[in-house]
Amino acid sequence: MQVAYPLQIDQRGRVAEASEDAHIAHLIEQVLFTMPGERVNRPSFGSSLMQLVFAPSSDELATAVEYMVQGALQQWLGDLIHVEDLRIEHEEATITVSIQYIVRRTRQRQLAQFQRGIEQ
Repeated sequence: MQVAYPLQIDQRGRVAEASEDAHIAHLIEQVLFTMPGERVNRPSFGSSLMQLVFAPSSDELATAVEYMVQGALQQWLGDLIHVEDLRIEHEEATITVSIQYIVRRTRQRQLAQFQRGIEQ
């Protein structure tokens, strides 16, 4: 078992745990929504996905952001997952990311969806 994200305490008063699948989904979420430079000891960690909220919408920008996010996932989680499909939707002040990936250790296909708004 892995530590749950965000960090929390379970009913027994211990650090909450997460299954391997949930842990990998939490790692993906951290890469997606962490801005490069936000982590002191890992300044290149993350993606610039949240900048899309403030950018004018265009097909070219969406394609560029998908490519950039795919690269960040490969760089930081490439030993854990293989991304098969990535879709980013930007509507008003909300970003929705749908990702289909294979967990390398188990070879299981997973589908996850993450959503963030500028108020979060």
